Amino acid sequence: MNILTALLFFSSFSFLFFGLGCLYSPHMKTEFIRYGLAKQRTTVGVLQLIGAISLLLGYLYHPVLQLIAALGLCILMILGFGVRLKIKDSFIQSAPSLLYAIINGYIFLTLV
Repeated sequence: MNILTALLFFSSFSFLFFGLGCLYSPHMKTEFIRYGLAKQRTTVGVLQLIGAISLLLGYLYHPVLQLIAALGLCILMILGFGVRLKIKDSFIQSAPSLLYAIINGYIFLTLV
């Protein structure tokens, strides 16, 4: 397994977990209220699940789907990083979203 494949599976399984958390976790409901995005929580969770599933399906069946999913997750995480900075979270609290943006940006750029 090469680094691209490892990152792709890492990102996919992470976003499956995060997406389900957005939809069902009481903690995530509280976090989205803190972010000022309570109404967008379900949308974000669904987008994370779609991105995760699309990364996997793209890997198995159609690389263009993988490309689109990686770009979408990268953009979603850049926006998440911006939200964290806007609400004055520390860099350490904000860093995971930046890391996931970098990972998905790398996947995207490697596939282009």
